[in-house]
Amino acid sequence: MQQKKQLSLFDLSMIVVSLVIGMGVFRTPVNVAAKAQIPELFYLAWFIGGFVAFCGALTYAEIGSRFPVTGGYYKIFSAAYHPSIAFAINCIVIISSAASVAAISIIGAEYLSKIILPVGKQTETYRVAIAIITILTFYFINLLGLKASSKTQNVLTVIKIGMILTLICAVFFGGQTETITPVFKTATGALPTWSDYGKALGLCLIAVSFSYAGYAQTINFGGEIKEAKKVIPRAIIIGLNIIVILYLAINYVYVKVIGFEELKSAESIAAILASKIFGPAGFKALSVIIFFSVMGYINVNLLSNPRAMFAMGEEGALPKIFSRMNKKTEVMTISLTVFTLIAVVIIFFAKTFDKILNYTIFLECISMASSAATIFILRKRTAHLDKKSIYTVPLYPILPIIFIAAYTFVAFSIYADDPNAALNGLYIFVGFLVVYFVSRWFNKK
Repeated sequence: MQQKKQLSLFDLSMIVVSLVIGMGVFRTPVNVAAKAQIPELFYLAWFIGGFVAFCGALTYAEIGSRFPVTGGYYKIFSAAYHPSIAFAINCIVIISSAASVAAISIIGAEYLSKIILPVGKQTETYRVAIAIITILTFYFINLLGLKASSKTQNVLTVIKIGMILTLICAVFFGGQTETITPVFKTATGALPTWSDYGKALGLCLIAVSFSYAGYAQTINFGGEIKEAKKVIPRAIIIGLNIIVILYLAINYVYVKVIGFEELKSAESIAAILASKIFGPAGFKALSVIIFFSVMGYINVNLLSNPRAMFAMGEEGALPKIFSRMNKKTEVMTISLTVFTLIAVVIIFFAKTFDKILNYTIFLECISMASSAATIFILRKRTAHLDKKSIYTVPLYPILPIIFIAAYTFVAFSIYADDPNAALNGLYIFVGFLVVYFVSRWFNKK
């Protein structure tokens, strides 16, 4: 069944923004400031993260232009490496995405419950109920079809951008005067060396990299985009421009309004900005901002991940039933339903963000680096394509190499900081490889 080309440049640009901007902008700056110790290293980490993201954006823009198919993030691994690698990596991406949806929906429910529920009913049971209702609401919107869910996404993303711009305006309401000069301290108390700064930067880039991550999933929509070869590159570049500008601006405001030393251990940093603008009503304003951010993140994941599952069903990595599509609405009903159920089930078993994602962070670094590396293979296999009809990365192969090297560096930084998390991530990957080959063996039997 041939899919309709329904997504425009604006639709896909808003999807890019929502795939990246979730809750990270409201929490990771604290971790980055603590690891950086000095503001110069803090700003450098966010600047490098933005530059690496641009290198990645331009790389994925060419990948999407050369390979515009539905479920592209699965299919590039399958075509360039092996279906087993594609299956293992995408299973990890799908489960970690479902876990993120579960965790972030609970965070949103915590904020919303404090506004809409009396104190006596602000319990875990009610928060779980709100989280599940939120996920199911967007599940039913997505069942209506891509047009309905993408229009909903556009509205949510525009509101989210507007709210972040509003928080940035806190810088005009007066900042904090630094009472303590930030100093970089080493474990031994000796003067810091370039090696010490390099290690600190690596730890900063772990949080920064994942605040910028997510846009690679844009290529999952390749089969449903009008003039995909032109629109995918433009949308990724426009989306990343918006994201980098917002990130650099709001992190500057965090430092100016809160103070760098205070930022290292601050809680609810967005609430501090909101209180500067809205006064005592700041917490309610923040709660609304957080909940809209949560809604956008849930909806975009219900848009993206089922398309990877659909591609896996098409190639037989998952049962063929996952590749079924509603003839009227063109919705991947089975894939969408299963992904939603995974997210809902996870809510009952994992209540904190860190527990859910701890073991997959290392592998996400590997998957980003290895998926970007497919550009070298795709260039050879699609050398016959007219260069006027597709996007090509400027300064090739320098920019893709910078992106791959950066994510490899972050992977080593994760391993150095928490070897168990990295190793457990590898065990999960090997486990999915085993599942793939065992299921193929049973299918042949």
